Amino acid sequence: MFSKSKINEPGPKTADTASAAAPKPTPSVPPAAADAKPVTPKAKPPASTLSSDLHITGNMKTTGDIQVEGTVEGDIRAHLLTIGESATIKGEVTADDVVINGRIVGRVRGLKVRLTSTARVEGDIIHKTIAIESGAHFEGSVQRQDDPLNPGRGSKPETANPAAAKKPDTAS
Repeated sequence: MFSKSKINEPGPKTADTASAAAPKPTPSVPPAAADAKPVTPKAKPPASTLSSDLHITGNMKTTGDIQVEGTVEGDIRAHLLTIGESATIKGEVTADDVVINGRIVGRVRGLKVRLTSTARVEGDIIHKTIAIESGAHFEGSVQRQDDPLNPGRGSKPETANPAAAKKPDTAS
């Protein structure tokens, strides 16, 4: 029934146990790495499109892309904003990339701003880089800034800080 030789031979059982224990940590590492790889590359969602028959009153904000073909009365903030030829925006536009084919009445802020030949802009443009095609209509001022997306940054805060520093001195 029982034999002492099997009990007294712990060598093979210890080796089997060690070999069984050794592979367990090794396989657990690759599945974790395999799980991390598919999670990292995310597919970029398609741009949200506002059709030409849509009229929006209010502000919009997204980290994604928007293509406007209709009318918006309000501010828009996006990553990539494309204004279609039939679109009209009345408000401030802020995006990393702005492509204007239609009409904007208001300020435009963008790292890269492009006015195509069908663009109609009535307002100031604050940009890092700008391109204006022949035929575009533009009324307003153009100002280059290193960080046009943050209106609080630039020369104005530097001017405000010395003025703020003078007020406490004057009050003393």
